[in-house]
Amino acid sequence: MNPANAIPHLLTEQPRPQGGPQFPGHFQLSEPHQAQGLGHAQLQNSSTSNTAGVSSPTASIPATSVSSGKRTASQKPPSRLSGGASSVGHGQAATASPLKTMELAPAVRRRKRKLPEKEIPHKAAASLPESAVYAQLLEFESRIDALLARKKFEIAETLKNPLRTQKILRIYVFNTFANQEGAHTDRRTTDPPSWSLKICGRILEDGTDPAALGSIEGPRSPYPKFSSFIKKMTVYLDQNLYPDNHVILWENSRSPALHEGFEVKRKGDKEFTAIVRLEMDFIPEKFRLSPALQEVLGMEVETRPRYMAAIWHYIKTRKLQIPGDSSSFMCDPALRKVFGEENLKFAAVSQKIMHHLTSPKPIHLEHKIKLSGNCPAGNTCYDVLVDVPILIEKETTSFFNDLEKNKEVDAFDGAISAAIKKIHEHCQRRAFFLGFSHSPAEFINGLLASQALDLKLVGGDTSRNAENERCSEFYTQTWVEDAVIRYLNRKPSFSAEPRSK
Repeated sequence: MNPANAIPHLLTEQPRPQGGPQFPGHFQLSEPHQAQGLGHAQLQNSSTSNTAGVSSPTASIPATSVSSGKRTASQKPPSRLSGGASSVGHGQAATASPLKTMELAPAVRRRKRKLPEKEIPHKAAASLPESAVYAQLLEFESRIDALLARKKFEIAETLKNPLRTQKILRIYVFNTFANQEGAHTDRRTTDPPSWSLKICGRILEDGTDPAALGSIEGPRSPYPKFSSFIKKMTVYLDQNLYPDNHVILWENSRSPALHEGFEVKRKGDKEFTAIVRLEMDFIPEKFRLSPALQEVLGMEVETRPRYMAAIWHYIKTRKLQIPGDSSSFMCDPALRKVFGEENLKFAAVSQKIMHHLTSPKPIHLEHKIKLSGNCPAGNTCYDVLVDVPILIEKETTSFFNDLEKNKEVDAFDGAISAAIKKIHEHCQRRAFFLGFSHSPAEFINGLLASQALDLKLVGGDTSRNAENERCSEFYTQTWVEDAVIRYLNRKPSFSAEPRSK
């Protein structure tokens, strides 16, 4: 008897009714690795009053039940027969089933219950006074883990819309030319005269230009590229000089790729004035304030949070809030021009102010295409105040990496899990020997019966029952006659072999 083999199954069974094994919780049959071809798998055994069968927890095969020294077993025909008319248990006939062997499936394998990693068994908790404190610590740990997970999710959601700061976007418009008359060019070239109009923009860091004029591909900047700030760009050329394609249009929605600048190249040797219209793509969205609202707030184009904060600051500094009613304020002459009322509630400001907001006007730039003199030609620039995300990518990455690195906590969790596993093993071992101490004889009988069935499963013989074969009633069943005939039909083949003398 090896108690260690039975330990994993100590706590997986429920109490059995009277007449079954006295200690079923200590033994559990293993399931065969493949379905066995039972000889009488097509038949259904009739349930009789004098037949008692105990099913294995993991396999639907007959098991010997031990009770008060008397053994009874369910009837199963030998596996050497492939079919029969009927099956009789203890001399009583049963109706045959039309089921085929291939239609029968083995019992579903039950998954072994996974032991809890940090929970102390309930039976062992009574013997461990410290288990109550340990349970409280587990509860505190679960609360902390939930809080950290929630905060981490909130931080991740916040980083999807990062904080922004105002920076100056400087837009440059200039042109270059080649092969023009009077210029210092190679006279042997056959290329026609041409020019290129270039529009580029960069974020100024601390008011300094990060690149020299004339270079679209400047030094790599951590800020978004120029095209990410442009919603729509239209370039108008002289229609008399370029009648076929004098309007060039670029839209951000049609070109997902980001660019540092744009270039329009044409053939020509005549100077003219090109017009560039830029519609900015402000993130967050900006609005142009009406003249009356500009007079109050002192801003022309601004985002919704900023102009709402400016209105509140205006009311607070001039003490226009109504005493005793914090939800309303008085309107001075400047505010009356905007809202048209003497008193107004703060909740109505958002609705009232919508009539004073419009989309920002496009930026209108004019540049004269020069084909002589210095190259590149032109020194036109335009500064636009834009919002750019704060660069905290490195800090956030290191922050999340530090949250994931919990080597010390993982080491403690491993030690706790190992201790809990050892407690489980000791509890199962104690239950095993406690069952033996209560009734040694019945415990040994039940253990032997369980191990005998396990041995049959391992050997592949799942249908024969030696206990039934000892009884004469076993050979009075209807399938015996068919079995004898088959046996006699095979016997001449054995008798034909020469006998050794």
